[in-house]
Amino acid sequence: MMSNSRKYAFSWDTVGAELSQARPGLGESTKVEVYRLFQFTLRDVLESHYGTQVADGLFLEAGVLAGKAFFERYCKDISEPSVLLKTIQDQFRELGIGIVRFEKADTENMVFQLTVDEDLDCSGLPDTADHICVYDEGFIKGILDAYTGLDFTVREIDCWCSGARTCRFKGTVSAQ
Repeated sequence: MMSNSRKYAFSWDTVGAELSQARPGLGESTKVEVYRLFQFTLRDVLESHYGTQVADGLFLEAGVLAGKAFFERYCKDISEPSVLLKTIQDQFRELGIGIVRFEKADTENMVFQLTVDEDLDCSGLPDTADHICVYDEGFIKGILDAYTGLDFTVREIDCWCSGARTCRFKGTVSAQ
């Protein structure tokens, strides 16, 4: 009989709150290339085993989980939309995720459009004509879903890797 417990279920406890003790010499930071080494080798293995569509789906799903966890940790007590947007901007910058600018935040129609400059996932990578920030789509979706209680669709409409030199995302409520 299989157990319902999972060995790798995400929790902030597994991220490591005591990094000052765990890494007293190196601290909390690492280089972007090390993050990308992890991300792109994992993506490569997933794609080679399951195909591009499944790999992208898994990255999107992981992004949603991360976005919801981000919301719970940094934004859960926020009710005012303008405060949420400012908190997202501040936390993305502080955590080194990227520099966020909201171009549209229509809370009446639930349409959001934002750019992420210096995006952790792709800024500086070669042009491929592809939009590659599937994880970021999920991350933003997770935040919007958690804040509104609605189901959003988030799409990257511009990407550094397609020549835009910024990543632009549009989030809308999913069609039911």
